[in-house]
Amino acid sequence: MLSDYHTHLRTDELEATAEDHFTAANAARYRQAADERGIAELGVSEHVYRFRQALDVWRHPFWERYAHDDLDAYCQFVREQTDLRLGIEADFVPGGEDRMANLLQARDFDYVVGSVHFIREGAVDMEDYSVWDGARGPEEIWRGYFQTLGEAARSGLFDILAHPDLVKVWGPAHPERPLPEGDLRRYYELAIDGIAESGIAIELSTSGLRKRAAELYPAPAFLEMCLETGAPVALSSDAHQPEDVGADYEQALELLAAAGVEELCVFERRERRLERIQPNPPGVR
Repeated sequence: MLSDYHTHLRTDELEATAEDHFTAANAARYRQAADERGIAELGVSEHVYRFRQALDVWRHPFWERYAHDDLDAYCQFVREQTDLRLGIEADFVPGGEDRMANLLQARDFDYVVGSVHFIREGAVDMEDYSVWDGARGPEEIWRGYFQTLGEAARSGLFDILAHPDLVKVWGPAHPERPLPEGDLRRYYELAIDGIAESGIAIELSTSGLRKRAAELYPAPAFLEMCLETGAPVALSSDAHQPEDVGADYEQALELLAAAGVEELCVFERRERRLERIQPNPPGVR
């Protein structure tokens, strides 16, 4: 069995409307791509900030710019017009835990992907609202990121912890956003207690290979630390177009095999079970 739960039916551009992308025909293109790559468990997890209801949780200017769609209409579309698992990618907003819990618990999601895209008001992976502007240095940002990641895990809001070391997205050679020097495990350790206490699933995402980071999320050392806590793994591509469904899964499966991981998470109505990874799945690339 292979899965891809962290996918989006549209790109991140503001012009990518629900009307154009939340269609049975578009969902079928994702399903076809998954079938060709031997992926049986396919879900969609649109960004929560694209929906008006998210503004009850946080009114960051970026969210206010993007929050135009109706969350309940999205849920109804996925349930009634597709065969995809229903998910959502929800940002961790410190101080907004109760409001986010109310939003999530009011809908019958199969799973919730939790992500950290902001440290306070600053964006980790965007040019706009960037946390890197005026920052003291990469050490401060990495420390703040992994502390927040641990809080996200500990919150209990999420089933899957998305792209866990997203902070490395700019790659090792960015002149203004470099990686810290030395052993990065000192930062990973800031999140490990929260991951261990929560039992949250760790996402192994191939999307980093398509970014400047040019690496899987998380790095092997961070994945190893998560596995040592007993955390299960959810495999995802973070596809925003059908051709990226299951992209670079061969590399991800090689890493899992080397780490001794033989099972992946499967979700239904927020209940988790583990299923064995299919050896030599057809179409994996």
